[in-house]
This record gives sequence, C-alpha cells and structure tokens, in this order.
Amino acid sequence: MAIVTFSPINNSLAHPMNDSRCQIERVSRALIALVITLAFTASSHADEPLKRLRVSDDGRMFVTDDSEKPFAIWGVNYDHDESGRLLDEYWIDEWDKVVEDFEEIKQLGANCVRIHLQIGLYMESPEKASAAQAKQLERLLKLADSKQLYLDITGLACYHKSNIPDWLNELSEADRWKAQAMFWSEVSNVCSGSPVVFCYDLMNEPILPGEKPESDWLAGELGGKFFVQRLALDRMGRSREQIAEAWVNQMVDAIREQDSDTMITVGVIPWVFAFGGGKPLFYSPTVGKHLDFVSVHFYPEKGKIDHALKSLKAYEVGKPLVVEEMFPMKSGIDELTTFVRQSRPHVDGWISFYWGATADELRAKEDGGIAEAITAKWLNTFQELSSEIRSQSDR
Repeated sequence: MAIVTFSPINNSLAHPMNDSRCQIERVSRALIALVITLAFTASSHADEPLKRLRVSDDGRMFVTDDSEKPFAIWGVNYDHDESGRLLDEYWIDEWDKVVEDFEEIKQLGANCVRIHLQIGLYMESPEKASAAQAKQLERLLKLADSKQLYLDITGLACYHKSNIPDWLNELSEADRWKAQAMFWSEVSNVCSGSPVVFCYDLMNEPILPGEKPESDWLAGELGGKFFVQRLALDRMGRSREQIAEAWVNQMVDAIREQDSDTMITVGVIPWVFAFGGGKPLFYSPTVGKHLDFVSVHFYPEKGKIDHALKSLKAYEVGKPLVVEEMFPMKSGIDELTTFVRQSRPHVDGWISFYWGATADELRAKEDGGIAEAITAKWLNTFQELSSEIRSQSDR
C-alpha cells in the first residue's frame, strides 16, 4: 500500500478536531450517491431485461445486441467477502448476504460484477458438476438480472488449496485440461442463452513453465490465496505459445458446444508492463484468435502513470480492451483516477474490487487502519466516477 500517499486521509479520520469536516464529507458523499442512484434509476429501465453485450461490427468496442452505441463496462471483482471467503464458499448457506452485497455494488454505480468460481467446489469429479453449485449459479444469474448487473464469470480458480480435491492434483496435464474443459462445458450449459453473462474468463492469470519443469500447478501465494495457475508443468519440447494456443482452443471449444454467443476472454498479468517491453502472449494472433476481447490486470505505480498508460497500449490489438483488475495498491487514488480518465480513448471497461463492506462500514470499524481508509475513499471515488464513465455509453 502507498501509505505515505494516504496518511493524511487516515489522520483526518482519526483526529477529533476534524469531526465536523468528516460529517460534512459524509453528507456530501451521501448526496452524491443519491444523485447517482436517482440518475441510474431514471435511465436504467429497471423493468426491462438486460440486453446481451457483444463486440461491435467493426470489432472496436462493446455494444448491445440491438445497437452500435458504445457500452462501457464499469464493474467490481467480487472475489471474496470482508473475511476473505470466496463467493462459492458461502453462496449456498448465506444467500441473503449475496443479495445484500449485489445491492451495495449496484449503489456504487457498477454495471458488471466479476465472480470467481473454484473448480474444486463446482466439480464433483472430473466429469460432473455439483448440482448444488450449478443451482446457485443459476440463482445468481437471476439476481444479477434483477439488479441490472452483468456477470464476468471467471473460472477454474484454485485460490484456496483447501478446496482443491485430490483427484485434480492427481491428473496428468491432458486429463487436467479435460476436467477444466468439462468445468466450462457445465458452466456454459447453465449460462447459455442468458444475456446477463458479459463474458467467460477462462482462467485468472494463467502462466506457462520456463525451460525447467515445475512441480506445482500454483504460484504466487498472496494472503493465503493462489491467484496464479500454470497451464503445464513441463514444456516437453513445445513453445509457450503452442501450449497456450492448445489450451485456449480446448476451453473455447467446450464452451462453444453449449453457448455460441457469449464472449470469451482470459485475464492476464501485464508482463509488458512488468518487464517494460515485449508482446502479449495470450493476445498474439495465434493464441488469441478465438478470444473476443483483451482483459489485462493493471495496478499502476506511484509516479509511473505515464508508463502504465504506454504499456496499456501494447494490448491494443484490434479488439475491445478491458482493465479487469485495478486498485490503488501501488499508487494514490488521484493517480489511479488519472489512469482511468486518460485511458478512456483506448479502454472499453474497468473493473475494480468490492469485498463485502461499504465505505461507511469500513470507516466505522473500530480496528480499521490505513487499508480500510484507502478502500473506503476509493469506493467513494469509484462511485463518483461511475456517472462520468457510464454516461459515455450505457443502455
């Protein structure tokens, strides 16, 4: 976290001499939220069903089925709640919480929610999905439709090792890919025909092995979660591009057998940004030929916004471009806001994070610290930006 950047905010929350100022700020934010809510209520045609999103005829942007008007994605990752639990760990027993959180996401001005499904919970075996999990996914489609929120469904997650079954770890690469393809077949079978689904994201931040064989499918532990997953452990004479192309094609084929319309993407780490050069592997002409748009995860660094914007242009490959993850983790909120605004000529969607607690709830936490203060202020900023971003498109 950029603690120095946000320490003035945290101090203003804690110092008793600033109580009046805080009250004024809270009232101002409440008024802004009310204006945004009323504006969206007036323009969202809440009684109308969501219209399917697609790539425009010229391939440059998102539009609805019946229009060529640009549609900007403005959403949040709902990857875990305030206690760190993933959605599919509580959406059966605590459905009311999911409903409440989706309403809070709607009030932020979002029009899209990115959810993350764990293969170890969704699949009972390599060949069969859990009926209970499939039922909840169907239920989530109806909830999202009622809230006028599109879904970015990201799959094959192995974020919590405790939810990875032995059978998955024991599979060979070929059989692991078959199980992953079956996951997508089962998920797309539930979702086929639903305009609520914005896209299927095949996997969060897949990576390829280097010259030496690997021993673990997962990499990059962060806060007890493993967000990064390898597609193979051994290249076995194949190039990284050949592995990625074969895997993407197998996953896409599984989806297209069930769902011929919903867009497909892969959320990638911006290695071009990290290494300062190179070309995107998953969005090369061969690997990405069956992917409908580009999804990349950007966390701009303090003082390096221009570098982030320049790196982002490397992902302009003639398809719509979505910043599928962003948060002021390495920069200040003002800098991230600048990144969003200055990337608008090149980007068709931005997705941040919502972890089950509103800005007011975060500020009210007795044990809250700098992280809660940053998140609370960013949620307010996100809400304020929503009308600006969505006014350029929407239904």
